[in-house]
Amino acid sequence: MRATVCTKGEFRVEERPAPTPGPGQLLVNVTRCGICGSDLHARTHGDEMADLAAATGYQHFMRSEQSVVLGHEFTGEVVDYGPGTRRRWRPGTPVVAMPILRHGREPHLTGLSVAAPGGYAEQVLVQESVTFPVPNGLSPDHAALTEPMAVAWHAVRRGRVGKNRTAFVIGCGPIGLAVITMLKASGVRTVVASDFSLRRRELAARCGADVVVDPGVDDPWTASPRKPRISGATDLLNLAFDGMERLRRIPNLPWHYLFRAAHTFNQGPNSPVVFECVGVPGILDQILTAAPPMSRVVVVGVCMQPDTIHPALAINKEIELRFVLGYDPGEFRDTLHMLADGKVDPSPLITGTVGLDGIDAAFTALASPDHHAKILIDPKSTVSALP
Repeated sequence: MRATVCTKGEFRVEERPAPTPGPGQLLVNVTRCGICGSDLHARTHGDEMADLAAATGYQHFMRSEQSVVLGHEFTGEVVDYGPGTRRRWRPGTPVVAMPILRHGREPHLTGLSVAAPGGYAEQVLVQESVTFPVPNGLSPDHAALTEPMAVAWHAVRRGRVGKNRTAFVIGCGPIGLAVITMLKASGVRTVVASDFSLRRRELAARCGADVVVDPGVDDPWTASPRKPRISGATDLLNLAFDGMERLRRIPNLPWHYLFRAAHTFNQGPNSPVVFECVGVPGILDQILTAAPPMSRVVVVGVCMQPDTIHPALAINKEIELRFVLGYDPGEFRDTLHMLADGKVDPSPLITGTVGLDGIDAAFTALASPDHHAKILIDPKSTVSALP
């Protein structure tokens, strides 16, 4: 099979032996594979990412000197099965799979480990237990976006954004656009998106953002049509006074039980939820400084450098800080069906398609935020350049 291999940051297309599925695995003909921001990082900062992964207990992340086939956002058609499988689907069945392969008891991240070559190739191995048939004739272009959209769905779920809460999305790259799409799919009424790039702001509006802001011109925190009830410490303290004055007016009311009920059901001021989708040093502290008190900040962007925040500021505003990564099998499956059922339209994210010979050009194009968001790879395509 043909595959595009990355070694020391350089791409080359080469002929490789067709993969042989091992126990619990199946072989898939790749029909589409997306280029992820993680791939961009891994190409040039693989060693740093490997060191970080090792610090968290995962020892198999790719190293720069290794020859690795990248690509973990893929869809394809069933070709063959390895031993110990249930052979659930006929050859030719379109499927998507979570990008993780297991050799014995050792898991490997597909496309980010030399032991689990990814989807920048004509064929890829997947684990049967985390493979799912593509329903409703969903196109390969959209099916390939199951993985990145599942990342966004996990972030939105972890954010616990009520429909009446304002959601701020800071950064409208591919993951920010996916978060916007999933927020609107979940019924959130007000989504404010912020990005310096005109192109990305245009895509954010197409993905459903209700307000789109250039932070170099306007303040995203005051752009929402739904003004936060609490904009500072004074508002927070007055809320306590006002609430107690109203409750004390009711004779014999056991008001403290109302507080206990609010605590039990996690009810409180309807403060916004902020999704940090930039991942560069300094942005998190900017958000903690500017976000209203009682906000929940969900960190989706991956910052690879050391960063500094002012914890006392976040403490005084009682800001809740959450970090998210990936998804679980249920979220992956649900995302696929949301796409197939038409509840989520990822088409605004797709801005180009290339063949295996065009991957280097695609990476170059993605280095700029002004043209492309998600570029797909079609192994059968002969396209090697982008407009």
